[in-house]
Amino acid sequence: MVNFFTMKNVCHLSRCIHLENPDFMIITRIKNRHGTSSLYCKNLTYPGPDAKWFNQTPYSFPFTDPVRTGLFLHYINHPSAPTPRQVPINPSTIRKEKEKAPKIIPMANNGEKNQTEAGRHQEVGHKSLLQSDALYQYILETSVYPREPEPMKELRELTAKHPWNIMTTSADEGQFLNMLLKLINAKNTMEIGVYTGYSLLATALALPEDGKILAMDINRENYELGLPVIKKAGVDHKIEFREGPALPVLDEMVKDEKNHGSYDFIFVDADKDNYLNYHKRLIELVKVGGLIGYDNTLWNGSVVAPPDAPLRKYVRYYRDFVLELNKALAVDPRIEICMLPVGDGITLCRRIK
Repeated sequence: MVNFFTMKNVCHLSRCIHLENPDFMIITRIKNRHGTSSLYCKNLTYPGPDAKWFNQTPYSFPFTDPVRTGLFLHYINHPSAPTPRQVPINPSTIRKEKEKAPKIIPMANNGEKNQTEAGRHQEVGHKSLLQSDALYQYILETSVYPREPEPMKELRELTAKHPWNIMTTSADEGQFLNMLLKLINAKNTMEIGVYTGYSLLATALALPEDGKILAMDINRENYELGLPVIKKAGVDHKIEFREGPALPVLDEMVKDEKNHGSYDFIFVDADKDNYLNYHKRLIELVKVGGLIGYDNTLWNGSVVAPPDAPLRKYVRYYRDFVLELNKALAVDPRIEICMLPVGDGITLCRRIK
């Protein structure tokens, strides 16, 4: 067990998300007393039912102590309390959720996750919708890994060690993007949502020497994790990275008519609840004949789940926005679309007017 976090004077945790199973928790944003924020994520395990603090009043712990916790964490910090307090969870909730969830098998020595009983693929952050684990491994081992550029392999393996590796673009999708950009002879591109930069590197390697990428993400720390690899690949000069929300930047760009129709390709892998807001602006910035790619448009396959399906909360929440986007794109007369079951689903939109 590792330390949960060591940041001092935390006063607010804005969101907790239950990811692939109840043994994995992702903390999206922690805000300190000075108003600045950072992103944190750790693998956590459940407390046993015999844990002394489990059914007691909120339990206080030092920041440097290992934390054993359950499905949902809520930290509260009062002015008089230097450390946060944990709200206990009902043991029956944990048992029920653990019964529904697949079991995670430890990560392999090569940095990739082993398969689980539920048929999870070996590729870290794969998000593949293929039902056959063997078939997906065949694709990876036959046509993806052998042809993967060395810098992309290095960044993929580096990202696999990061606690948020589920957010990365899968290797097969990276290969697809790289090929696509070469086919359309893209030169001026944009990427919204960068993480450690795997898809960004795939793009940069595909662009000509004078190609440009405007890359935007709310977290520079993750980007800087992959930046040494990008620099070693000799393509960092193609990238202009901007930290912060993308919408204000896009609003300013739309105001200047010189930016209209100036982008050959735009890739969006960011906050799903803003996808439609992005589309309203990006359609003016991409050129006629250019492409916009929206990632995660099949969203874990949840787009076809019945209303009463036992979806995890974060999947259910963002599914509604993904469904709304898919419906809007299907009837948008300004574009031609193609939805592909690559990764977690990617929809390509070609502007035609």
